[in-house]
Amino acid sequence: MIGAMPERVVAACDGASKGNPGPAAWAWVVADVDETPTRWEAGPLGTATNNVAELTALERLLTAVAPDVPLEIRMDSQYAMKAVTTWLPGWKRKGWKTAAGKPVANQELVARIDELLTGRNVEFRYVPAHQVDGDRLNDFADRAASQAAVVQQPAGSGLGSPQPPASPDTSASSAPARRRPAAKTPRQGAPARTLKAKFPGRCVCGRSYAAGETIAKNGQGWGHPECRAEAAGNA
Repeated sequence: MIGAMPERVVAACDGASKGNPGPAAWAWVVADVDETPTRWEAGPLGTATNNVAELTALERLLTAVAPDVPLEIRMDSQYAMKAVTTWLPGWKRKGWKTAAGKPVANQELVARIDELLTGRNVEFRYVPAHQVDGDRLNDFADRAASQAAVVQQPAGSGLGSPQPPASPDTSASSAPARRRPAAKTPRQGAPARTLKAKFPGRCVCGRSYAAGETIAKNGQGWGHPECRAEAAGNA
C-alpha cells in the first residue's frame, strides 16, 4: 500500500485491449507534487474488452492507494468515469439494471469500485487521450497498459521495470487531428453498421483503434461497437 500523505495525490489509470476484445491489460501511475511519476504498476488480463481493462485499472489504483489519501484521478475513458460517477446511482436504484432494463455490464467490477470509493476523497478528471502536449500521466498509464497488453506480463516500479516505451501510434497521433463534420446520431434501436477500419483512429471512449479493426458508427463518428452499445444503453 502507498503510504498516507496529507496533500492531494495526482494519479492516472488506463486500460488497453488489442482487438476489443483481445489481449488486454491495466495500468496506474502515481505522481509527486511536480507530477513526475513515482510509482506505477501494470498487469495483463488475458483476453478482455477495453471497458473491462479501464475499470480494472481504476479498481487496482484504488486498491493500491491508502483510503485516507485524497486523490485526483485522471482518465481518458468516459465510459469508466461515467459508470462510477454518473450512471451508478441509477443502476443501484433499478437493481443493477440500465435505463433500457438490461443487466449492467461489468457489474462486479463497478460494485467493487463503488465499495472502494465509499468514504474517500476522490476527484475525477477526464483527459483526452493521444493529444499533442496532452496529460503526461495519462500518457504514461496508456503506454504501460499498452505494453502489458502486448507482452501479457506484469510490470511496475516495484518490480524494477523501466518506464514503458513510446506508443506505436505516437507518430500518427502527434499530428493535429483533421476537423470532421458532425456525424448524425444513429437511430435508437437501429442495428449498428460495422466495417473494418482502413486507417487507425480514436473512439468516443478516448481509446484508439487500429487499421483492420471492426468499428461501428456512433454519434460522434466511428469507434468500438461495444462503446456505441454502452452509450445507447446507459445514457
